Amino acid sequence: MKITKITSQQNKDRVNIYIDNEFAFGLDLEIAYKYNLKKGMEIDETYINDVLKSEEQNNANNYALKFLSSRWRTEKEIEDRMTKKGFDEEIINETLNYLKKYEFIDDRRFAEIYAEEKIRLKKLGTYRIKYELCNKGVDEEIASEVVKKYSDDEFERAMELASKKIKSYKKDDKNAIYRKLGGYLQRRGFSYNCVSKVLRELVN
Repeated sequence: MKITKITSQQNKDRVNIYIDNEFAFGLDLEIAYKYNLKKGMEIDETYINDVLKSEEQNNANNYALKFLSSRWRTEKEIEDRMTKKGFDEEIINETLNYLKKYEFIDDRRFAEIYAEEKIRLKKLGTYRIKYELCNKGVDEEIASEVVKKYSDDEFERAMELASKKIKSYKKDDKNAIYRKLGGYLQRRGFSYNCVSKVLRELVN
């Protein structure tokens, strides 16, 4: 088999490869350079398969980088998205290795950023944050270590939220306030002990 023509696509970063005067496949220009593809080159099935595998890997890497462009992601989030997109396991693993090598993904760093944002913007409790981190694929030990540094001011955050929320319960009796405010704080991810302390402080 021989490459008989190489033409540019509308996207100037891609080319069309013709083999024996018939269109064979499209390629990223970078892959064409990598394999030194040129008109008149003799090519066999094995070489073509290597080229196409590199093209697929390149597409997978670019897909993952685009997915990462809006915010940090966990390794599991990327793996799940790529699986859903239809990439095979070997390609996905290579992409994950590539992303880790160049520090595009780091689950500990993700956890630190995520926890800081949830504390600063939503005043969530550490139980809730740890649950969400683990649900996104962060290792439980890493999640525990990251949220631990926010435990010292847990009560202050809960008090801040509760002091605002309790104003909406003015017409409720004491038991109703206990139930509603306690449920609210637990849903926000505060521990039973922390919630109990807040209720004693505000409701009694």
